[in-house]
Amino acid sequence: MRLAITLLIILVFVLAGVVFGALNAALVPFDLGFVRVSVPKGAAVLAALVVGWILGGIVAWSGTRVKQRRRQRDRDRRSSATASAKDS
Repeated sequence: MRLAITLLIILVFVLAGVVFGALNAALVPFDLGFVRVSVPKGAAVLAALVVGWILGGIVAWSGTRVKQRRRQRDRDRRSSATASAKDS
């Protein structure tokens, strides 16, 4: 049952993508300075979505890595302070 619902949801999104692409078939020119590219609007929106998803994932991942490093550094400082206090 769960698989059927998942497949139905995927099918709905695929059909929505096909309809969106068909209704926005006009070409959009992009001038990147060294090359000029014309792509359909649907492909441009999809590319922007994918790039944003990837960049957002990188930012979220790096933010958690910084937080983990900060916690580990604080733990190390506390343990070294505790160890030096015990030695004294």
